[in-house]
Amino acid sequence: MSETPLVDEAEVTQAIVDAYYGHQAEWIAFTPEQLGDDFFDLRTGRAGAIAQKFVQYEMGLAVVGDIADRVTASNPLADWVRESNRGRNLLFAADLDELAELLKQRRIR
Repeated sequence: MSETPLVDEAEVTQAIVDAYYGHQAEWIAFTPEQLGDDFFDLRTGRAGAIAQKFVQYEMGLAVVGDIADRVTASNPLADWVRESNRGRNLLFAADLDELAELLKQRRIR
């Protein structure tokens, strides 16, 4: 997938369908760049809409990349990342090794 931000929810839905039917994937990982700046500005509602698509299609969403500056700048985002990483459907990781550890901790494949 390219590094350009996802344009709309239809594109997200297509990525989910492609991952599931093309690869029987249970998770999709995106970089912060692929999700775009609006995803991390929780006031836009973009993160919630995208996360809801993943819940609706019973697919896991992983955000893999450095978002430390964004988390430091936004208490709501910091809270959301922390709570998400305690759950089973949405994970934030700095790199693929951290993502693998988070998935292992939850016994998620």
